[in-house]
This record gives sequence, structure tokens and C-alpha cells, in this order.
Amino acid sequence: MAEQKIGRTMAESTPSWDGDIVAPPGSPNIVYCVFDDVGYSDFGCYGSEIATPNIDRLAAGGLRYTNFHTTSLCSPTRAALLTGRNHHAVGMGTLANYDMGYPGYRGRITKDAAMMPEILRGAGYNSFAVGKWHLTPMHHTGPTGPFDQWPTQRGFDRFYGFMDGAMNQWEPFLTEDNHHVATPDDPNYHLSIDITNRALSMITSQKSLAPEKPFFLYMAFGAGHSPHHVPKEMIDEYVPIFEKGWDVTRDERIARQKAMGIIPQDTVLPPRNPGVRAWTELNADEKRLFVRFQAAYAAMLTHTDQQIGRVIDTLETIGQMTNTIFIVMSDNGASQEGSHFGTMHQGRYFERAPMTLEQSIDKIDEIGETQWFNNYPLGWAMAGNTPCKFYKQNTHGGGVRDPLVMHWPAGFDKSEAGTLRHQFHHVSDVSPTMLEVIGVGLPKTMNGVDQMPLHGTPMTYTFAGASAPTKKKVQHFEMLGHRGIVADGWKAVTLHLPRTTMDQDVWELYDLNNDFSETNDLAAANPDKLRELEALWWEEAAKYKVLPVDDGSGSRLRRPVRKKFVLWPGLERVPSDAAPRLTNTSYTIDAHITVPVNGCEGVLLSEGDRWAGYVMFVQDGKPCFHYHFPLERHEVRGTQSLTPGDHVITWKLTKVERASGHGTLSVDGVEVASVDIPRIIRGWMPFNGLHVGRNNGAPVGTTYEAPFPFTGKLHRIEVELLDKVPGPDRDIENRSEMGKQ
Repeated sequence: MAEQKIGRTMAESTPSWDGDIVAPPGSPNIVYCVFDDVGYSDFGCYGSEIATPNIDRLAAGGLRYTNFHTTSLCSPTRAALLTGRNHHAVGMGTLANYDMGYPGYRGRITKDAAMMPEILRGAGYNSFAVGKWHLTPMHHTGPTGPFDQWPTQRGFDRFYGFMDGAMNQWEPFLTEDNHHVATPDDPNYHLSIDITNRALSMITSQKSLAPEKPFFLYMAFGAGHSPHHVPKEMIDEYVPIFEKGWDVTRDERIARQKAMGIIPQDTVLPPRNPGVRAWTELNADEKRLFVRFQAAYAAMLTHTDQQIGRVIDTLETIGQMTNTIFIVMSDNGASQEGSHFGTMHQGRYFERAPMTLEQSIDKIDEIGETQWFNNYPLGWAMAGNTPCKFYKQNTHGGGVRDPLVMHWPAGFDKSEAGTLRHQFHHVSDVSPTMLEVIGVGLPKTMNGVDQMPLHGTPMTYTFAGASAPTKKKVQHFEMLGHRGIVADGWKAVTLHLPRTTMDQDVWELYDLNNDFSETNDLAAANPDKLRELEALWWEEAAKYKVLPVDDGSGSRLRRPVRKKFVLWPGLERVPSDAAPRLTNTSYTIDAHITVPVNGCEGVLLSEGDRWAGYVMFVQDGKPCFHYHFPLERHEVRGTQSLTPGDHVITWKLTKVERASGHGTLSVDGVEVASVDIPRIIRGWMPFNGLHVGRNNGAPVGTTYEAPFPFTGKLHRIEVELLDKVPGPDRDIENRSEMGKQ
């Protein structure tokens, strides 16, 4: 290109143009496909009877890692995956729902830890994210932001999915780029299909117009997190498969894992986790219900695998599969949030009002449908984590050992197809591996902020080195007070019990090279090694901002709750975490309206959906309020129609005792109806959010069809929390946040 020359006129000048940033020659496309709450043994290629033929196809043509570890919760794992650093060090010690006031527990990824799309943008990549995010402080996910931690502000060019930790798969609360959007009006809608459609559109659009440019796709499915929503006929197919129960399932899976070489031949299956009954001890109704819970989970994995197959097929069709690094993994072990009995409605479980066996059996054929927030019992989570013990949240193997499949035809020798890698690695190693493959270094600064080093160890040496010794020497773990550390094949680990101090924790010691399933505790036999590892844990904790440890003695709280709001017409849909916190507190809602001469109807204010919530509305000319504790509905209506003119409709909920309340509905200061509410919502709200002047998404009430917009003149809604220190019940809120992440 000619050198630019500036003369008096363009006729006397020579132009030049800046070129686009070009990726290094041969740079591969990269796909991170992240499952949620999927146990170590739940993919077919890791020993399961669950059909995952497309993941198995990737494994058959690529590598399976048998010693891959994550954190034991979703936000922390995703933070480590996308930054290549340890999760506390980047501010994500627990969930994006909490800012606990300490550097390692801010609920957001610090700006000195650039994320993969931020780095790759400077290397000539486009980056797309679809599905679950859950890396933005949840009180920042409303229509006013702040937006600096939303996907498109952290490097992604496009985003389509959901901001929360879990979602209704049939009726989700969706976000596109920097704004919330309505669920597509499609009678056959399913979230996994939708995000796959969007991912394929993003890929094919880029490869149509810029075929030489590589892409990074972060595809985070809601599966297999509860609710396990999937077509009924797919659930039916799995019922006979799991009628054998969780004990036989564990036995069969560990046998297959040994036959595959996934685990050593001498691996011992641990005893059942505490509190899990033998399958033979269950009665007939329990077996029938628990089988269908698991069948829904299994069907959801198969359904999601079908979507992965669509991505693979599209990449093959457009000639991109050969030079795409396709990674499939889970964010943590199988979930313990379903309790020992499973649940049809996790909201009731969170609120400490679980459904009875009889109630659940009565609705068993509805498992998987939109009206239920279903999850399986702990026995099935235990089976999912075979051969490891304990669960998600814990730092034992059941919480942190996860499947990892990596497929890259252009980068792996054909002789390596279908082989295993047993080197110890951690989720923080994945992105450093990708950067090393591309040949891109970490910038010293990003957006003017000095960058902390990457903490992960690249795994590239394993690509052609099945027997190469691991280069990952040390990795610490901590989650909710549970602690662990792996160093040179040894693991020290604790289980932190509720309402105990850290000094009461009992450290266990395992030789992982000879005890894959952590069944032979060597703490008493080798106290010197245990003391060495415990001291090393404290060193690593201090280095990577784990301190102060979340031992449960402090408050896992957000910032103080705001007490007064004025909500104006036109307010966009607001996620519950960013809305007025009307749980576990007394409050008033005042709706200032004008009724036209010919009357009006419609929703004034709603929050929640068919699972739970509240809604103030006008119907048949009369003021109404519907309060929905999960499966317990209370509705009051005025007896007189509203006259034309200005009115103030008021709902006042007074908290009476620890869990009950009394509600009154008034018009212009005069009470028109009241109701006793035996159980008020104390800490959990569904995903549908708050709406002014309408009820978007699934309806809260049962006598109208959403969105039921208000047809009169709505001037404003005033909300006031009346308790001296209002806010959700801490324990219930924590249970719900753990269960929906």
C-alpha cells in the first residue's frame, strides 16, 4: 500500500487505509460448551447410560480428560474458565448474587482480569455468548445497569441468553446484548433450541461475510440445572432405564468407567453419602416418583446433546469443524439442592414448605412442564458423581471432578483420537491453553488497567503426550467454607458443616494417585503430610484472595436494602434481584391511576410468574390483588367498581409472625378487602421479574391472560418497605441462591 501523502487537495494527495486486526495464521475457532450441574459420570463417554451420542462423537475423535477439576459452583467456575485465573483472585469467591465486602467476594470479575473475549478481540476474533451468564452482580441486571459487567462490556460482540443462575426452559426471562427481550411466541419453544438457533446464526453470519476471521463461541446451556424441562415423550423413554435405582446405577457406571479406562481398575466405590437410603428401602411411590425425577434430568441431557449435534453438523457443512477446538465440560458436580426426596417445586423447598410425597405423586405426569421447578433427590446426584463422593458446593471429588472433552482435528494427531488424558488440571487452565495454541500473550494492560498474571497452566503438552507427567503441581479449592488442596498427587480436604467454626473442621488426606474416589483417609497415618498441605492451603489462600474464608459466621448479604421506590410507566422489565425486595417484610404498594369514563382493566404491578409472586390489577372494573406463595394462592377483590376519575389503590402487607402476614386492599384510603396469609414469601422470587402496567411472561394470577396491559391511565407506583431493617430471610435467600445457580 502506498504511503499516505497529504497535499493541498485530494488530487494532490495519496490516501491509505488502516487494515483490520488479523488473527495469527491458522488460528482455530474455539467453542466452550458448558453444562450446568452435570456429574462426572453423566455423559455416555464417561460411563453413563444416558444417551449423549454427539458428545460421544466429539470424544471419539478427540481427547477425554479424566482428572479435570472445576470449582464447585457455577459463577466461580465460569469466572475461572473465562479469565484463566483463580476465582477468588478475580472477585468471584461465591456467586454473582453476593457482594460480601471483601476483595475475593465481590460477585463480579475485576477489571484487572481480562476475559477471553477481551483478549481475543485484540487478536482478530469475534466472540459470541449464548445461554447462561451469571457473572454480573444480580442487582446490576436491571434496565439501568450498571452495564460494565454485562457480556458485551466484557468483550463479547453479541449475547443472547439469561443473566440469572437458572431459568424456566419453556418461558425464560431473556436478554439480548444490553437489554431484556420477550420470549419468542412459538408454541414449540424451548430455551436450548433457541440459544442454539442464535449461536448458529451468529456463526454463519460471520463466516458468510468474514470467512477468514475466527470466532470464539461461549455456549452455556441451562442443562442439567433444575428445572429439568423437556418434552414428556423423552422423559417417558428414560423411566424403564432408571427403575433399577441409584445403587445399581452406581455399580454399573463404575464398571463401565473401569472398562473404558476412565478410572483405575482398583477404584473403590465409596459408601452412600450420608442420609441417602438404599434403593431397596424406598416404598413403591417413592421409587416411582424418584425414577421420573431422574428420567427428566436424563432426557434434558439428551435433548441438549441434540442441540450440540446441530452445532457440529453446521460447522461441518460450512467447512469449519476441522479447525475448531470444541470443548464440552460441566461447571461443577451434580446438584445437592433437590434434598433427599427431590422436589416438584423447588420454590417451596427453598421456603421450607416442601411438598408431600402424596402431593408430588398426584402431579407426577406433569414433571418437566413449565408450571414445575423440579429437581431430583440426592441419591441420583450421588450416582451422577460416580465414583466420587459428595456433591456440588463441596470440595471433595463429587463437587470438583468433572468431565472435559476436547476435539480439534487440525491440531490433534489422528492416532490420538478417542484417547484419554489423566494429567491433573483445573478449569483455570483452559483459556491459557487456548491462548498458547493461538500464540497470543496476555496484554500488560487492558482498557487502561494493569493486568494480573494468568494463574492457569497450559494443557497443550498433553495433546500429544498421553503419558507426560502433569505440569499442574498445586491447586487450592474453597467454597462456602469447604476447603481443599491438591499438590503432587496428594489431596487434603475438609467438609465444613453448618453452624460450626472452621476450627472444628476435620481435614482428610488422600493419595489421589492410588485413591481416585477419596475413600482411604490417610490423615491419621501421615499427619506430617497433612500438616504440610494444610499450611500450603493457607499460603495459597492468602496469595489468591481467599481470605477471609466464608465460614458461615458472617452475613452472605448484598448491600443494604433500599426502602422506597417510585416506579413510572414505561419501566422495562426488572429482574427480581434488581427490584424492590418485597420478601420477609411489611410493605405498601400505592398505584396512582385515572379511570376513564368507559372504565378500565389490566395489571398495575406484577412480580413473579406462575411459580410464585404477586400482582395488583383491575378486572371487571374492580381493584384486585393476588398473592401467590408457591402453590398457595390468596386473592382479594373490591366489591364496588372504580368510578371514573383519579384513585389510589393500596395494598398493604403486614408481617404478623415469622412466616405469616395480613394483607389489606384499599381504595383512596378506605379498606375494601383483606386476607390472612399463613405463609408469606420470605426469601425466594421466580425468574420472571417485575413489570409496571402489564404482566409480561407467565402470569402470576389465574383469572387473566398475560400480558393483560392496563387500559386506564397509570401515573406512578409507589412502593415502601416498612420494617426497620427490611430484607429477605438470610437462610432462605441463601438456600434459593444456591439452588438457582
